[in-house]
Amino acid sequence: MALLQISGVASGYGEMQILWDIALAVEHGQTVLLLGANSAGKTTLLRTIIGLLPCWQGEILFEGAPLQGLKPAARIRRGIAFMSELGVFPDLTIDENIRLGGYFLGGAEVRRRAERLFGLFPDLAKRRGEPAASLSGGQRKMLGIAKALVSEPKLLLMDEPSSGLAPVFVKQVIETLQTAITGGTALLIAEQNVAFLALADRGFLIEGGHVRLSGTRAELAKNDAVKAAYFGLD
Repeated sequence: MALLQISGVASGYGEMQILWDIALAVEHGQTVLLLGANSAGKTTLLRTIIGLLPCWQGEILFEGAPLQGLKPAARIRRGIAFMSELGVFPDLTIDENIRLGGYFLGGAEVRRRAERLFGLFPDLAKRRGEPAASLSGGQRKMLGIAKALVSEPKLLLMDEPSSGLAPVFVKQVIETLQTAITGGTALLIAEQNVAFLALADRGFLIEGGHVRLSGTRAELAKNDAVKAAYFGLD
């Protein structure tokens, strides 16, 4: 049984439909990339999974049980975390941001998990009492990852983790995810930066609110349409 199973999903904003008949699966511990340009529907899909947008039709199953009707907080308690494009609250301190990611945990438990994460992110540990607004763009992404991981989710949804970053920091984010994701956490990453294929077990190309193709990392890297659109190759 897949960790996340999406079948025939449609969604949008108000009366504007953005997604049509989306179908995909994420297995336990798997990293899946949603590759697509701006306005392709990637963010809409993540927001629908976490419950910030309604699922108009179709089915979203998490560990075999439907998510429809559950508020975002209930989905988070079920084991789903969501890292938005911004990822952090700039006015809160680094420590407060991380603890907020585990708001539903007991105080002692969230402190224990926060200390473990500070061990993984020593640059954040040195500045834990400073506001997140004082961090560079790359450091904010690191904080966003730490904030999402403090709940030890079964599935982490990530919206454009490369947004606003120079290539050197994109590489750093990818390396951080490779080392920080432990305990079988699965990832569903919405990105237009093809560099994130390096993380992916499978990928889905989203265009115009439709899944246009899917495959393994190697299959997508060799696909002519993906190469032309995202690698700049003919």
